[in-house]
Amino acid sequence: MTYTCFNVETKDGIAHIRMIRPERANSMIPEFWDELPQIVNQLSEGGDARAIVLSAEGRHFCSGMDLSVFAGNNDVAVQDNTKHISRQRASFRTPALQLQRTFSCLEESRLPVLSAIQGACIGGGIDMVSATDLRYATKDAFFSIHEINIGMTADVGTLQRMPKLVPEGVVRELAYTGRNMSASEAKERGFVNEIYEDQDAMDDAVLEIAKEIASKSPMAIWGTKQTLNYGRDHSVADSLEYIATWNAAMFDPDDMAEAFMAQTENRDAEFPDHRPTRKGI
Repeated sequence: MTYTCFNVETKDGIAHIRMIRPERANSMIPEFWDELPQIVNQLSEGGDARAIVLSAEGRHFCSGMDLSVFAGNNDVAVQDNTKHISRQRASFRTPALQLQRTFSCLEESRLPVLSAIQGACIGGGIDMVSATDLRYATKDAFFSIHEINIGMTADVGTLQRMPKLVPEGVVRELAYTGRNMSASEAKERGFVNEIYEDQDAMDDAVLEIAKEIASKSPMAIWGTKQTLNYGRDHSVADSLEYIATWNAAMFDPDDMAEAFMAQTENRDAEFPDHRPTRKGI
């Protein structure tokens, strides 16, 4: 399938999603918000992929929301009509929730999502990568919660997810000032896992990490992601209860037996792929 904003390739259990609008610094046009959840949900519900790599073509990873989203005939655009203002505000809220779900699909996917970031990662770009499992960057990458610089409050996930990844005081400073955070600072703060010299080196390294993840039991990886996400938002006691229930239902003794046998025989373990999810009854 052909997309306006993305190219998708799946090989050896790794789905590589590339943003393909480098001439506009991969800004998020209206099509972006429909295409990304469609792609991610299809990959998550299918049985071919075990990990997702999210990257971008060009000098910059993502310059955030495209100005076209704020103009023209859509519910996010500024309207001149001041009558029935409550209905106008309600028509803004629903699209905002839809935009939020575009990135929530990344953390809700049963597949780990690794983002590879070069150059600018601004505004909606941070909303997006904050919802991924792992973040990697080139040494020239920088991050900016840019919404404050255009007179608005970030509302698509950064202010909710980023404080779970770096100290809250740092997030507040970035959100209040709109300043750039360099790749080195992002690594120091724990926002990115590793920094690379250039985009080629980063892409190679991230794909290798994705390959290692894809070699593990898909069910064990899914359970680990679910448990980490649940634990982030709940108490330790609730999270322990959750993992006990998860393993009671999802633990696969055949996968464990294969892992032990592969170690004994000094070979790579071979695990079945995810079964595609069923839709409907």
